[in-house]
Amino acid sequence: MVGEVVADAEAVLKLRAVQANGDLDDYLAYHHTREHQRTYPDQHDYQLGA
Repeated sequence: MVGEVVADAEAVLKLRAVQANGDLDDYLAYHHTREHQRTYPDQHDYQLGA
């Protein structure tokens, strides 16, 4: 339980740092691309529209 709380708090702090640095839009584009690649590994030529 405590480990989960610490991991969640760390994730929030990392996102706040990314936002404070002005890199949130770039990070979200990267994150969405990587999540799509993880979820659909066979679609190599597919580009996200958003």
